Amino acid sequence: MLPDLTALEDTRLIKLGHISLTLGGVVSALIVVGVAIALAWLVTRGIRRLRVRARRATGALYLLEKLAGYGIIVTGVMMALSTAGLNLSSLAVFAGAIGIGLGLGLQGVVKEFVSGLFIIFDGMVSVGDYVELEGARGIIAEIGPRATRIRNNDNIDVVVPNSKLIEGTVTNWTLKGDTRRIHIPFGVAYGSDRAAVRDAVLAAARASPFTLPETETRKSQVWLIGFGDSSLNFELLVWPTLDAVKRPAAMHAAYTWAIADALDAAGIEIPFPQTDLHLRSVFGHAGDDGLDVMGLKHPRPAPRPATAQTPTANDAAEELAQPAADPTPEGEAEKPDAD
Repeated sequence: MLPDLTALEDTRLIKLGHISLTLGGVVSALIVVGVAIALAWLVTRGIRRLRVRARRATGALYLLEKLAGYGIIVTGVMMALSTAGLNLSSLAVFAGAIGIGLGLGLQGVVKEFVSGLFIIFDGMVSVGDYVELEGARGIIAEIGPRATRIRNNDNIDVVVPNSKLIEGTVTNWTLKGDTRRIHIPFGVAYGSDRAAVRDAVLAAARASPFTLPETETRKSQVWLIGFGDSSLNFELLVWPTLDAVKRPAAMHAAYTWAIADALDAAGIEIPFPQTDLHLRSVFGHAGDDGLDVMGLKHPRPAPRPATAQTPTANDAAEELAQPAADPTPEGEAEKPDAD
């Protein structure tokens, strides 16, 4: 004979005061939770596909994706508890005890989860931003419930607790999708024509494909910032493209290479560390006379003539010319459907 399914469903499993759990209620609750998880997966997957396609307003879509996923799961759990026959109002004391337990035993997890919600709602740090903090620098690929995943330009993922982005100092290089001015230091030998240095370096910077067109407030500049032991120290100040800002090491190397090519083409000497020894007197003779007595001549290097040179290959510039890496985790990006 077939078992009585009605009796099986009404089989009591646990009775605590006014709370009674039956086998049928537990099975129904599990089904509700499963449906909620599946629905949350489908909704978040759909929003993620839309975010990958749109390439714009990704911060708002990412916020919608997270809120939809969390909201569906929480609603499903509440419905499952009600389906199981639990009176939620009667669970107030029990929920309070669980809350105290979570606060004491899982306070670290709760702290990171709340920090993640603050990060998502605050908007100062969003998915796709290029950030720098202690121990990590790269593009924010994901803001999870416990930690934020930062992918650097070597395709290495660094997992940072959410609280570090709240409590620590974070440099956001691409906040609000804007670029930043970059300082590229370089030096030339003493005696070099400063005007020629400025003109050569500015021409190289403006000819670079990853330098933004100049405006009234954003101009490329060359500053003389100090006098070194063996060189005049300069800085190139330039406004690069947003994609170049997200790859600072390659950008710095590309501009440095372009500066070296420009100085070589202009016949401007790039210095190297050197020490000059000055003798007050040698065998009673001072200055150049003392050197003549020793059979030495005072070195007077002839200036290098300006020669036209073909720019050399610049690997960093070639890397910057490639499209920026997509922060979307591999396997999550969806190909657009064929129309």
